Amino acid sequence: LHQLFFLYFDIDVSFKYYNRRIVMKTITKINFIFLFSFLYNQNVMPGLTIYTPQVAGGGGGGSTTYLKNEDGVTVKTWSHSRGPASMPYMYPDSSILFPYRVQNPTMNAGGVGGGVQRISWEGEILWDYQVSNNDYQHHHDVEPLPNGNVLIMAWERKTGAETYAMGREDINNPLNECWSEAVFEYDPIQDAIVWEWHLWDHLVQDVNPSLPNYGQISDHPELFNINEGNIGGAGGPGGEPNADWLHFNAVSYNAELDQIVFSSRHVNEIFVIDHSTTTEEAAGHTGGQYGKGGDFLYRWGNPQNYDRGGNGNQQLNSQHGVNWINPGFPGEGNFILYNNIYSNNNSAVFELIPPYDGNGGYIIEDGEPFGPTSPTWMHSGGFYSEVQSGAFRLQNGNTLITDANSSRFFEVSPGGSIVFDYTQNGSSMIARAQKYNYDYFQTYDLGDANGDGNIDVLDVVSTVNIILGFSDFTPAADLNQDGVVNVLDVIGIVNIILGG
Repeated sequence: LHQLFFLYFDIDVSFKYYNRRIVMKTITKINFIFLFSFLYNQNVMPGLTIYTPQVAGGGGGGSTTYLKNEDGVTVKTWSHSRGPASMPYMYPDSSILFPYRVQNPTMNAGGVGGGVQRISWEGEILWDYQVSNNDYQHHHDVEPLPNGNVLIMAWERKTGAETYAMGREDINNPLNECWSEAVFEYDPIQDAIVWEWHLWDHLVQDVNPSLPNYGQISDHPELFNINEGNIGGAGGPGGEPNADWLHFNAVSYNAELDQIVFSSRHVNEIFVIDHSTTTEEAAGHTGGQYGKGGDFLYRWGNPQNYDRGGNGNQQLNSQHGVNWINPGFPGEGNFILYNNIYSNNNSAVFELIPPYDGNGGYIIEDGEPFGPTSPTWMHSGGFYSEVQSGAFRLQNGNTLITDANSSRFFEVSPGGSIVFDYTQNGSSMIARAQKYNYDYFQTYDLGDANGDGNIDVLDVVSTVNIILGFSDFTPAADLNQDGVVNVLDVIGIVNIILGG
């Protein structure tokens, strides 16, 4: 159902943002004329969508993160002094994780970042961490972990001499460097890296038996062929040369399996590694829950990279945004991703059923590539983006898709019908948007206005301060859930204290 509105407002409008009960409610006076159109029907999933548009200029200037409800209404914004590296994430306490582009990155190619911030609902920067030095440069994605830590992807600078010494035959850039890939786990409490994985520890080459990691490529799907793919080029952002080799662009974590998946645009593959390893085990080929150290547990999309297929076996082209479908969601445990270059200027979203072995590992037959041979679900047609983009399965079975080039995100039903469609005007790109169902957010006790876990006279004082304008609105203070904090809520809290 398409609806077009031309309305004049001079009324008080209440915009609600719910946690499990209510996280935020603001009362706004609107007095303006506006024109808008949207696509909506009753099958849209209730929830909150977060995204950060990139404006012209490569992401180096300021930016704004938006939070919209299922009606397309903006319920919250955060302002940033720097542009986004990719997409923001929300925590259950309503704070956000924001990867951003630093002022002077030490390595510069598409998706460059350098910094990560955790920001409260009120806009306070709770912590700020940068990975931008001579050896490492964060780019693209990050991933919040259940323990409060964060996974951070980074380029790892290798000299030409180091690269040739590992069996590489040619380097395709004037820097005479190779920017390999690393994944770090940052602990904000310790303000330290507590785990790390390096692609450089998991290479294979078949050109020189006197150099490290010599072997037959097809015998080692758990390793990456150092001679696969070009290494950078003469022109990048701003015309600068770069040495971006594999161009990882997304990282996701599966808590149940304790595994990490990431996506490589340049070689058209996704890869899975074991996170249960120690850093020492992650540098080797044994140890961890799955016994393979930091070697690949699974890979999919282009088996030519490990000599177990030809052009006809390639499934992915420049893909982005890989992630596991959440437990309890339709398709749980499957992968979902955005395949940027599918066919005839069309992108596609793929859902894959991995060949699990029953213990969290992955089945692969001798001499054969990893399955599956095709996606179990796909959506294509009417959207195309060469860069970034992504897809997330939602709790009701719909899928949220972001077309980055068009600054557009839309929600499709399992049958492929579009139930919500939004385009951000004035934006050069939206890397990815993500939607959270309301029960993702933390609960609270109505009446506990100061959030200390007790309902007592201090909550009466806090509620009175809200009424008098001395304190910001707190949803727990709206005891009677009428959308307004007033004397009726004070009376209700007093009755609770008195046992009424």
